[in-house]
Amino acid sequence: MRRMFIHLTIGLALYAGLLILSQGALDARGDFAPTVGNTALALLPMIGAAYVVVTVIATLHRLDEMQRKIQFDAFALAFLGTAVLTFGYGFLEGVGLPKLSMFVVWPIMAALWLIGTFVGRYRYT
Repeated sequence: MRRMFIHLTIGLALYAGLLILSQGALDARGDFAPTVGNTALALLPMIGAAYVVVTVIATLHRLDEMQRKIQFDAFALAFLGTAVLTFGYGFLEGVGLPKLSMFVVWPIMAALWLIGTFVGRYRYT
């Protein structure tokens, strides 16, 4: 697990560094038209996000069967819970609640994954 945390830290640091770099470059350009260059700059932080994805998947492959079951249940809760919450909020936007950015999806999913992991560990240990 220590190895995973090291790689997650590397991925998140890469993401944060590329985010600062890309946003700084976009601000310096002052041109926010959806050109190929601007699109590439805007997506640059996704390299760090992809590194995190690879790290999580590689870690899942190294888990024993019980830990995989716990993580599967946690992912199912995160996926389905996020779907229900965001879909439901979409209806609420139709009656005047403020529109939310897509950036809120990941924190919801991460929180539900964390809750699911705690529930699974409690349930199976």
